[in-house]
Order: sequence, then C-alpha cells, then structure tokens
Amino acid sequence: MLRAVRGWNFKIFNMSDLKKTDKTDLGSRRKKERGGTLPSNVDGEAVLQEKVVHINRCAKVVKGGRRFGFAALVVVGNQTGRIGVGCGKAKEVQDAIKKGTEKAKKNMASFNMKENTIPCMSIGVSDGGRVLLRPASPGTGVIAGGSVRAVLEALGVKDVLTKSLGSKNPFSVVRATINALRKMKTYDQIRSIRLANGDDLV
Repeated sequence: MLRAVRGWNFKIFNMSDLKKTDKTDLGSRRKKERGGTLPSNVDGEAVLQEKVVHINRCAKVVKGGRRFGFAALVVVGNQTGRIGVGCGKAKEVQDAIKKGTEKAKKNMASFNMKENTIPCMSIGVSDGGRVLLRPASPGTGVIAGGSVRAVLEALGVKDVLTKSLGSKNPFSVVRATINALRKMKTYDQIRSIRLANGDDLV
C-alpha cells in the first residue's frame, strides 16, 4: 500500500511481506552466530579453532621489585585431523597467547582418525605425563580432562575415552596426548606393514 505524504511515497509493509528465502537466510545467520555450524572462510575451508589450555605466571625479583611474565599454552586445530601445539612467553597475556598461536600454526600435523573417534588404543608418555586414549562408540562424547579435551576437540574427535595416569602438569599432559596420537595407526597401515614384513594376516 502506498501513502503520499508531502510529495513523498512511502511503502508500508510487515514481516509477512518478506520472502521465504530472506527468512531462511536470517535463520541460518542466527544459527551460525549461536555456534550451530562450524564457521568457514571465503574459500569454504574450516576456520582454525584456537584454545588456550593454560596460562602460567612467573615472577622475577629484581632490585626495583618484581617483574611478571606469562607463558601461554595454545592448541590450534581445524577439527578435521590436523592440530598444532605452541607455547608463547611474554610480559603481557595477550602477547603470550599471540606468540603461542603463531607457533602452534607452524607446528600443525595430521593424525589418524576413524570417523568421529580414534582408530585404536594408545598410551602416550612425555616427561611425567602419561595419557591413555581408547576409542568409543557413537554418542559417548569426549570423556577427558581439560588439557586432553582441548587437544581432542581441536582434532575433531567426538567420541573417545581417556585417562591421565601421570603428572597433572598441563604442558606434560598435552605433549603426552600428542605422543599417543602419533602412535596410532589405521587398519590399512598395520596391514601394509605386516605384508611388507612377510607376516601372516590372521
């Protein structure tokens, strides 16, 4: 309906006049804002997920007083089988996180996965940290602590059973988790190794 006011034409409409496609785009945009779907860039590739596992504060006593520094442990992953871990140190928290994120992106590596879980059981060891990883059936979820959970969620694992058997130091636990993931091999990889060695497949 058009209404003329002082020579100007105004169009009055309500929400029912919107097209169905406009409502769909509005709903999908709100869903993405709530975190319902994994964000992607212009090329359609998954955006790297950054997680700060632990921030350690240390103090240095000097003549004029104390000088504080921070060390940030950061995990970066694309949730499709690639993750990286980095540690950044600086006098400010944000600078330490930024350095850790840059190092994690440079150290990214691919690991074996089986659908939404891991291919086999594995135990990783690093310094005092000792972590046990076991595959789980669909719907189990990520049964893990803070440090191990951050690594597995960044990797894209959705069903797994874990247990920390050693030190509770986040740096050691994260490195032990990475060590356990590196030991994992798929069925095809184990089969090719046994055939190359001349072993019989039972």
